[in-house]
Amino acid sequence: MKYTDLDLLEDIGDSHYSDNVDTPLRPDAFVKSDEEKIEAIQKHFKKIMEELGLDITDDSLSGTPYRVAKMYVKELFYGLNPANKPKLSTFNNKYGYRKMLVEQNISIDSACEHHFLPITGFAHVGYIPEEKVIGLSKINRLVNYYAHRPQVQERLCLQILKDLQETLNTQSVIVMINAEHLCVSSRGIKDKTSSTITVEYGGAFENTEIRNEFLACLNPIE
Repeated sequence: MKYTDLDLLEDIGDSHYSDNVDTPLRPDAFVKSDEEKIEAIQKHFKKIMEELGLDITDDSLSGTPYRVAKMYVKELFYGLNPANKPKLSTFNNKYGYRKMLVEQNISIDSACEHHFLPITGFAHVGYIPEEKVIGLSKINRLVNYYAHRPQVQERLCLQILKDLQETLNTQSVIVMINAEHLCVSSRGIKDKTSSTITVEYGGAFENTEIRNEFLACLNPIE
């Protein structure tokens, strides 16, 4: 059987492959306002529904194009826009805390960029402070910001890691994500029980003993 370009597209999607650490964005990604994007997406999604054979005049369906467009721009993918990045307040480490700090079971609510299907699970983030510490809720907000865009789980891990390393001015950060992908459970192999774990780290966490200390701290939600 001849291997086609369509087969390659399927393979890339099924392999969750991406060679770009930064989310791929066009230079003009934010020229349009959110309202303009919602209006355009609404029209396009209406066409998709019509191509599927749905009666767009039905009371239940007539508002769906607008609802989907608003959901994409304002809710699911608000993390695409740098203007929505949370302000990461840091404080001088005046009390000299030098041990590990772990924020675990942070909800992940993302979407696979290959199929636009949900990625759900939890992130566990740890760091060892030097001169700076960060407000606990800011870690959660940063995870949510990067999760709310079309994603690849490996990239999501790296984006959270690199941002925290820069913000805290330390390499000693670790990020672990355990997530389920609907593109695995609802299509393709249709495996309902598997999950994907990714781990990225630097600095002191390169030491196996310290990394194991982080893992021992975790009490994942079942």
